[in-house]
Amino acid sequence: MSAESRDGAATVAAAGAGALTLDIDIELPLGNFHLQCAERLQMDGVTAVFGPSGAGKSALLRSIAGFEPASGRVALGDDVWLDTAAGVRVPAHRRSVGYMFQDARLFPHLSVGGNLRYAARRARGGAPSFDDVVAALDLAALLRRRPSALSGGERQRVALGRTLLAKPALLLLDEPLAALDSARKADILPYLEALPAQFGMPTLYVSHAIDEVARLARRTLVLAQGRARAFGPTAAVLQRLDVQSIAGPIEASVVVQARVERHDLHYRLTWLELGGQPIATPLNEGLAPGAAAHVRIRARDVALATERPRALSIRNVFAGRLTELVAEADSPFAEAAVDVAGQCLRARITRAAADDLGLAEGMNVYALVKSVSFDA
Repeated sequence: MSAESRDGAATVAAAGAGALTLDIDIELPLGNFHLQCAERLQMDGVTAVFGPSGAGKSALLRSIAGFEPASGRVALGDDVWLDTAAGVRVPAHRRSVGYMFQDARLFPHLSVGGNLRYAARRARGGAPSFDDVVAALDLAALLRRRPSALSGGERQRVALGRTLLAKPALLLLDEPLAALDSARKADILPYLEALPAQFGMPTLYVSHAIDEVARLARRTLVLAQGRARAFGPTAAVLQRLDVQSIAGPIEASVVVQARVERHDLHYRLTWLELGGQPIATPLNEGLAPGAAAHVRIRARDVALATERPRALSIRNVFAGRLTELVAEADSPFAEAAVDVAGQCLRARITRAAADDLGLAEGMNVYALVKSVSFDA
């Protein structure tokens, strides 16, 4: 485990005391590719496994599930699934894992209801009720239909429901949205976002899409070339410049944690609160009032002002303090960091604008963000 990974793991461990722990120390050679990962993950909520294509993300999940002949050790709490030194290798079908693939893999000869009831019959004790899962994923209208009559997003919702009904100890989601277009992805993201509060299943979520990771994950493990490069709270990990260089081009952004205030059905907005200041975002009824929400804000979507603007269409105006201003000598741009109630916003502005406004570190400023810039 890298020093950076150990530091991140310590931070998360403190925040997730009492949560189930997933211990991984495995090696898996696959032709010219070699996966080597040693991490201890606190498994409360959603943990993302993030990185570029070919980083080893799916290989890691498949090794945890028992689908790959990895060597080393995998244990979820006191339940040891792999310990090659002790001669322990629990087969995949005996590991309490719910694995959801990119393709839904529904039984084509069964209706949606039949697929769901098949999983419910095989569930261990304490599984969520059939009705609760159907309601949570809005599946009631689909129960009599066959998988061939479903859209891609509907199939994935059914696959997710079937996985939940089996009541696994650990949920593994392997790029479940990768095959969906942007509209279908937007349809299913709110359901995924609501799952931790509704069912409490610890989840590993593989993705190479930064917007999914920022929105869903409490913490993030970064893989590159079969190695763990960083682990910690998602907001901190995604801001690291070394992670941006490892994982490929990531648009400069931050992830802030806000609290859900209310839903405005008339204007189709969800109102959040950040340090006592309101945020208007596109409506997301999957978030319950009072719940925490992770919000990704791109640097290019943030403008700065030295006075609070009036008569403006931009809804989100945050009072803060300019903590960093870095001019890029060989470009027209400058990067600014603004502290808002202890959380950081980044703004990418022109050097000319910075000079015209007389911006300097330590100044009180206002950060402006359009509501339409947030991921719906």
